[in-house]
Amino acid sequence: MIKGSIVAIVTPFKNGKVDEKALGDLIEWHIAQGTNAIVPCGTTGESATLDYDEHYRVIEITVNVVNKKIPVIAGTGSNATDETIMITEKAKKYGADAALLVSPYYNKPTQEGLYRHYKAVAEAVDIPQVLYNVPGRTGVNILPSTVARLAEIKNIVAIKEATGDMKQVSEIIRLCGDRITVVSGDDFTTLPLLALGGKGVISVSANLAPKDVADMCSCWERGLLEDARALHYKLEPLNQAMFIETNPTPAKTALAMMGKIQEEVRMPLCEMSPANKEKLRKVLADLRLI
Repeated sequence: MIKGSIVAIVTPFKNGKVDEKALGDLIEWHIAQGTNAIVPCGTTGESATLDYDEHYRVIEITVNVVNKKIPVIAGTGSNATDETIMITEKAKKYGADAALLVSPYYNKPTQEGLYRHYKAVAEAVDIPQVLYNVPGRTGVNILPSTVARLAEIKNIVAIKEATGDMKQVSEIIRLCGDRITVVSGDDFTTLPLLALGGKGVISVSANLAPKDVADMCSCWERGLLEDARALHYKLEPLNQAMFIETNPTPAKTALAMMGKIQEEVRMPLCEMSPANKEKLRKVLADLRLI
């Protein structure tokens, strides 16, 4: 379930509300383009500014539109353990196949606190769970030794590694072996992570180039290493452009340029600067996405 190109899908807005039609159209497009799984309500889905009803509705729409064609891995993490359990229970109720759990942010728990948090959620909700380690946003790093402890819990099945640190990825795989699946949380690290034994990526760039990201992962899995490498270098300008400003602003701006959604993010995010927007437009034009 947790492998290949997994899109961290944007949440389209229109006049301040979730644009349900645009979301459904995006999901159908991803399925047709070969995306292997979908993450609604992740960082790229602006989960931090969705209210509970919106959060649950986005999960529900995704599950319904996907209709079991590919897995749905719902973002359900928060910085409070009880709240995380509540949202994860709702995701299970609405039919999500798994949950993606960002490490508690702002609180800055110790490694023991992180272990107890994830253990409590896993014991409370019987659904496959994916750890999400993104210290640049949360202020805490789930260390490999903690991942190894958590890998002993049967329904903790994977980790999204967004440190950009291949030494850390290598240590997780060395300690855990096949007890946990490691996927990239940064598009630029996908290929090196695959080389270390990772299984795929939860991708921002796949919002714009789903077929290329899926093909890169598939080529690597099939042993077509030169083809995978060529796609990595083709995608690298897009990978960089996705973080020219805070994610998901570039992704949503690019999708608007492609005519797929409205150019709308929720405050405190705001529109891209004109200069960066033109840089983004050039990258999309070079890749023939617009």
